[in-house]
Amino acid sequence: MGNFARGTGSLMGLVVLAGLMIPLSDKAMADSCWDHNGSLMRLQAQGNQRWLTYEIPRDVLRPAGVQRGTLLFNGVKNGNWYSGTARVFSKFCPGSPLEYSVEGPVRGDQLQVTVSGSREVFNQCRPTGQYTSDTLVFTFSHDC
Repeated sequence: MGNFARGTGSLMGLVVLAGLMIPLSDKAMADSCWDHNGSLMRLQAQGNQRWLTYEIPRDVLRPAGVQRGTLLFNGVKNGNWYSGTARVFSKFCPGSPLEYSVEGPVRGDQLQVTVSGSREVFNQCRPTGQYTSDTLVFTFSHDC
């Protein structure tokens, strides 16, 4: 899930996300690495589109099926604001993350993104009818 493929030369590239292939122009995608909750993330950008995938996930996420290339966030950047879809992973339903809407600001120095949203709480892959708020903070680490 969440693997990226790029074309070379004048060939058109493809982004492969959750089994969907999305064509890209032949312009290179921006690539940078970000820290998120102890995991190293890769931010890729094409125009105003944004994808955050796990580059080096924390060990505790592996039983939930998270590996290098797993998609955590996809969405858009409008000015200094991100909006899109985030995912939460569970060892009880590996490979089936719960998706929910998030949005939030890019810090003025462009080195941190904070998005938040409300999502349903699941108990071993079953909805509970309760909701919680999640905040995801991404802090620039280095160019990948």
